[in-house]
Amino acid sequence: MNQPNKTLPLWQVLLCGAAIVTLSMGVRHGFGLWLQPITQAQNWTRENFALAMAIQNLAWGFFSIFSGMMADRFGAFRVILVGALLYALGLLGMAYSTSVLAFSLTTGVLIGIAQAGTTYPVIYGVIGRNVSAEKRSWAMGVAAAAGSFGQFLMVPVEGFLITNFGWQEALVWLTLAMLVAVPMALGLREPSFGSSNALAREQSIFQALREAFAYRSFQLLMAGFFVCGFQVVFIAVHMPSFLKDNGLSPEVASIALALIGLFNVFGTYIAGSLGQRLAKRKILAFIYFSRSVAIALFLLAPLTPWTVYIFTSVMGLLWLSTVPPTNAVIAQIFGLAHFSMLSGFVFFSHQIGSFMGVWLGGYLYDKTGSYDVVWYISIALGLFAAFVNLPVKENAIERQPKMAAA
Repeated sequence: MNQPNKTLPLWQVLLCGAAIVTLSMGVRHGFGLWLQPITQAQNWTRENFALAMAIQNLAWGFFSIFSGMMADRFGAFRVILVGALLYALGLLGMAYSTSVLAFSLTTGVLIGIAQAGTTYPVIYGVIGRNVSAEKRSWAMGVAAAAGSFGQFLMVPVEGFLITNFGWQEALVWLTLAMLVAVPMALGLREPSFGSSNALAREQSIFQALREAFAYRSFQLLMAGFFVCGFQVVFIAVHMPSFLKDNGLSPEVASIALALIGLFNVFGTYIAGSLGQRLAKRKILAFIYFSRSVAIALFLLAPLTPWTVYIFTSVMGLLWLSTVPPTNAVIAQIFGLAHFSMLSGFVFFSHQIGSFMGVWLGGYLYDKTGSYDVVWYISIALGLFAAFVNLPVKENAIERQPKMAAA
């Protein structure tokens, strides 16, 4: 009766949350492998494929706001369950769509909604409610590392499936794999939700939003996360085609994407662990600055399999390492009552950046025959994000005790 009971043990939260993020993030990380098979089979342009991926990222970000609201109010279990089922339907739609519109609605909108219910804003909400503040950044790093391991594991698997079964049947196999998230969601069912043990809410949703959007540090975090989305999704979707255009084999692209996933395991875990001891704003500034340096050096170096592997390994260390410190800062500033929703808004900014990165990649390639301009934009945005994260204030926001009795 004195304080809320933590109904889920740490190992259960991390195991089930990590498994769900591994599947959800792992499947989507390999979507770039389908760009050329699908566009060639359907006689579509790269911009057609890129637009569907851009819509997917935008839908993912937009619906993360609402999945976060639902998870804050009713718990994560129902949100994850619906998300996993929608993911499976979306993958089937991706396999059997015969028009650009149908492809955009299934691969874009449906999978985007599904990702909103099966990735970080929802999973991190469970972590926030069940893990102490002393271990929260570390636990978020573990969950992000699991998503990274999924990227490492699933990309070679997806390449194998495409090679041995064809691109359509490969998507059917991924549909079956995604259904494993359904029993995993049961492990994140929080029995105390809706009871007297639920988090006390001293603010309404609109009060929480008004407070956050008026707070300068929240705005800066959103700006930085926009850049994160632009860079990583452009690289994830267009890297295989960029390498093939320059005479490198599809195997190099598969290995490159797998290396991003592998090194991201270490990068996200390290970032989450360091977030317990160092200023998170400095960690974020370092990550964004390092990305710009890595991209610049990659463009200057001769393009060989080994320079690709070195570049993707470095980018892997910096890939999703922004996620644990960014989310930990949000929880630290605003508390947990509306954490998933606020995290969803910041993630929406990330996905607007993702939309721009993946769409501009396809659009400017079709216009210029090269990805050069988008690479240069990525470098400039990385420097911008490094500078805007430095002024972020990490301490808890001071609230006036206004509503003692509403």
